[in-house]
Amino acid sequence: MASMLLTSLRSSPLTSVQAAQFAARSLSTSVHLQAQAKSKKTLAKPGVKNIVLVEGVRTPFLQGLLNRTGLPKDAVDYIVYGTVIQEVKTSNVAREAALGAGFSDKTPAHTVTMACISSNQAMTTAVGLIAAGQCDAVVAGGVEFMSDVPIRHSRKMRKTMLSLNKAKTLGARLSLLGSIRLAHLAPELPAVAEFSTAETMGHSADRLAAAFGVSRLEQDEFALRSHTLAKKAQDSGLLSDVVGFKVPGKDIVSKDNGIRPSTMEQMAKLKPAFIKPHGTVTAANSSFLTDGASAVLIMSEEKALAMGYKPKAYLRDFVYVSQDPKDQLLLGPTYATPKVLEKSGLTLNDIDVFEFHEAFAVGAPPMEKFNTWGGSLSLGHPFAATGCRLVTTVAHRLQKEGGQYGLVAACAAGGQGHAMVIEAYPQ
Repeated sequence: MASMLLTSLRSSPLTSVQAAQFAARSLSTSVHLQAQAKSKKTLAKPGVKNIVLVEGVRTPFLQGLLNRTGLPKDAVDYIVYGTVIQEVKTSNVAREAALGAGFSDKTPAHTVTMACISSNQAMTTAVGLIAAGQCDAVVAGGVEFMSDVPIRHSRKMRKTMLSLNKAKTLGARLSLLGSIRLAHLAPELPAVAEFSTAETMGHSADRLAAAFGVSRLEQDEFALRSHTLAKKAQDSGLLSDVVGFKVPGKDIVSKDNGIRPSTMEQMAKLKPAFIKPHGTVTAANSSFLTDGASAVLIMSEEKALAMGYKPKAYLRDFVYVSQDPKDQLLLGPTYATPKVLEKSGLTLNDIDVFEFHEAFAVGAPPMEKFNTWGGSLSLGHPFAATGCRLVTTVAHRLQKEGGQYGLVAACAAGGQGHAMVIEAYPQ
């Protein structure tokens, strides 16, 4: 089976039918596909604008991007941001952040949400605006504030409080106050669970691991690899997209603070986090939730060059996919990868750099090309900010490693997924 799969991946673009086969063991093995001579053709299309990534940064996002690029604030035509856990007071966080960073109040901004691929959606929205001729320069990104998520009153308490607001007499108010019971005061905490199935991603990962035969040992090895590579990249100064930020009341945050290389022995001591006692997903082989923000400057190539910028990469074909949120929740990359390769006319062997979101340590494509600077397991997963990190990392790796094509892919709640092909900008 493995050899048959390997042959099919090498010889032709993956089809949608092959996606299911690609899921079966590519998700659980570290098969090393032999690198072939890649095509040097460009993916530029006649009559279609070249759209480029000029720069990408993480935390603090908008101000950090302005400082890094020297971008005049009035040169930005549009701002689009992603977020998942929204604060009611700043539901359009793109607009509020833009105003807070000093952008013109004449610059439109809107916020999108698509779970873990929210900033991917923000970036492709920017691509669409530029391709349609509506804009030449768009700032896209994502932000998540996991350390201070909105916590609601219980439904009964909310109903009582709204009724109190409408009560017209003192007697009506006293009656409503007298109806409050201790149970009313229990808060509703946000849960990382599917609304349609009530199942957490961790439970889904455990079931997928069992279905595809991914052992606890393989998952721990994968997670350890992520932390080890992230530490190496951090020590080598490769994670240069991080911009230092002074957290009020705390020290300056200037680097990722969740990178913790461990040992297999230590990881083996942890108990299953979701399906107990026989599950294989633990805190050590799952991505951790963290605060985070990211921003990228996306421009038409013509505009970028006219302003004196040297782009980092071309943003090429992309796809979104959706499947069963119960049994295929985390398989977005598996279905999106063959579709975007087919759309681009590429094969898996043409891809020099893979950057996939590591929700859990369940699987990967060719390991020698995959997430070699760490991933979500070691860098953390601020839901809406991860997509921009993936794209920026691909651009930087292509520059560093001399590759031509990179592939970004990620899963998302609701059984959705995204993939994008990125082409290196000529150096």
